[in-house]
Amino acid sequence: MHSHPRAQRKDWGQVEDAEVAFVSTLLVHCEVPIEHWIITMTLEEICGQNNSMENTDRVQSAGAALEELLVAAKKQDYLTVGVYESAKVMNVDPDSVAFCVLATDEEYECDIALQIHFTLIQAFCFDNDINVVRVHDIESLAALVGADETGEPKDAHCILVTSPSANPWKDPALDKLSLFCEERRSAYDWVPTITLPER
Repeated sequence: MHSHPRAQRKDWGQVEDAEVAFVSTLLVHCEVPIEHWIITMTLEEICGQNNSMENTDRVQSAGAALEELLVAAKKQDYLTVGVYESAKVMNVDPDSVAFCVLATDEEYECDIALQIHFTLIQAFCFDNDINVVRVHDIESLAALVGADETGEPKDAHCILVTSPSANPWKDPALDKLSLFCEERRSAYDWVPTITLPER
């Protein structure tokens, strides 16, 4: 597996107050109390531990579909990359969001502020019928979405695939991932984890 540039490190405990407040406004769009989602996230983790025998072929197939989707969406300029940038899109035009990817790795697992942001975003996605998955390979995601204007890797902790509301974008990989998420939800795996293909 080839090495990739390290995703830009961001100390979420020191994010500017305005940015934290902006992400927190996602709660305004969620009709279900945040306490419910915190409980749901806890149950999700328990269920995830009990589903260790998940079908490997399906997960690998979903990983290939996710890579195809991100590459195609990038060419169409249908990607929004970054927690703050994604929160802005969700607030301004939630109907344009077709898919959500949350990414982390061992370095960020204990980052409480980032995990709170993830909980808010997941709650928003659930409340707006947006499929959301997790990926534990932020370096590969950062390599797929590319660098910012300064040449630094983008903040790939949250990636949205968007589509014009008036003329929704049709993509086979998106359809495959939607079906995968639907199947996982039927097994009470609300935010399935996907593994990207080795590069």
